Amino acid sequence: MESVPEPKTREEFLKFSCHLTLDPNTVNEHLSLSEGNRKVTETEEALPYPDHPDRFTVYYQVLCGEALSGTHYWEVEWTGGCVNVAVSYRDIRRTGDGVKCWLGGSEHAWSLVCVPSSSSVFHDMWEELVADPSPRVGVYLDHSAGILSFYSICSLGKMTLIHRVQTTFTQPLHPGFLIGDGSGLSILTPLESNQADAD
Repeated sequence: MESVPEPKTREEFLKFSCHLTLDPNTVNEHLSLSEGNRKVTETEEALPYPDHPDRFTVYYQVLCGEALSGTHYWEVEWTGGCVNVAVSYRDIRRTGDGVKCWLGGSEHAWSLVCVPSSSSVFHDMWEELVADPSPRVGVYLDHSAGILSFYSICSLGKMTLIHRVQTTFTQPLHPGFLIGDGSGLSILTPLESNQADAD
């Protein structure tokens, strides 16, 4: 698929908005899904999810069901102590506590780790400290061009680039998230994203 010129304005980014839903077959038992599988929060008690080979067994992670291979844009809002906003190949390991199962810990995923005081980008355990994100993060993917960009979305819809990855993607990518330290995260619809312009 041919790549497109990278958007320059918020309006141009929103033209590539995609609808994402969290896959209940992948969600760790200490994460609760709600709002049509578009919101995830950490829970102290394990939830009675059925056994499934796609489920993350140790890390508090979940993938979206959509496999993305074109040009896409999405936004999330997060609260709490720590979240990872990531993309991953479908074949990331799901069982065990090794780094290969962690979003950002293997060659299968790229992850923006957000905490209130700092943020970092991880891939295959390589880390780079980057600008602090806002509570609203935008993700732009041009799969064929190998571009993955993370943005802070501030008041009045202003976008600030946090980090841009230039690589070669060899498989479709699934958005994914790690939720820790009592955190929660919501995937926004394009309509909700537009509300940032009025905040």
